[in-house]
Amino acid sequence: MQDRPLTGKVAIVTGAGSPIGLGRAMTLALVRAGARVAMLDVSEAWLEQTANDVREVGGDSCVLTQVCDVSDPDSAEEAVRKTIAGLGGLHILINNAGIINPSGHGIGKRTNFWDITPETWSKIVAVNSSGPFHMARASVGHMVAQKWGRVIGVTTSMDSMYHEGMSPYGPSKACHEALSALMARELEGTGVTANVLVPGGATDTNIFPQDLCYDRALLIRPEVMQAPAVWLASEESEETNGQRFIAYDWDESLPIEQRLKKAGAPAAWPQLGKQGIIPWR
Repeated sequence: MQDRPLTGKVAIVTGAGSPIGLGRAMTLALVRAGARVAMLDVSEAWLEQTANDVREVGGDSCVLTQVCDVSDPDSAEEAVRKTIAGLGGLHILINNAGIINPSGHGIGKRTNFWDITPETWSKIVAVNSSGPFHMARASVGHMVAQKWGRVIGVTTSMDSMYHEGMSPYGPSKACHEALSALMARELEGTGVTANVLVPGGATDTNIFPQDLCYDRALLIRPEVMQAPAVWLASEESEETNGQRFIAYDWDESLPIEQRLKKAGAPAAWPQLGKQGIIPWR
């Protein structure tokens, strides 16, 4: 891959503000690869802090910050409009924003599903499941019209989707995974692809409180997302659609075919489930 494979491309990264997060890591990688990035987050303070770090790498014009609530379809549409107007286009969408509890910070104690309030369920599903839909819906029309685009969804590990105590986070991310697989099928042949990228396990982000009882050194570093995110956003991934990749298994020392085989599998694991009988097919 060339040194700056994303030169001329414009990306949106949701959940980009956290000073210790996947969004920050991927934004830095995209900028280093030549892209200009619209950084979206609900926290203006976090956005400015992280954007200043990114500007030190790519210059003042490399990022556009926008306060955006992805759970609000109007906010999502406005963010896309401002990105196209402010940066001159849109080629890449990384749906990264996600929360575990309504405040968006910390793991909190284990809660069984029957103890979760409807308000908590609705808030988390609105961000983690509906948010990617709102952002993709607002973005993909532009991408299809230009016959080129990349949608990358950050979901979670399969066991986290149904691990005890992980509701509603786990099920909400399973919905995002299924949505990504569906988008890939419906976008086939348009020049726009949809894929999934996950870290591969517990990752050192602000989701975990600073007083974590575990050794933080054992957590996966957010930077594992950088190389696969850039590749998935690039021209080189043209033939890759409907796949999920584990960033921890992405090995830059391998030829690309071996790299994809080691880290990748079909999104939403269709190989694990028996297909339903659909009489009209």
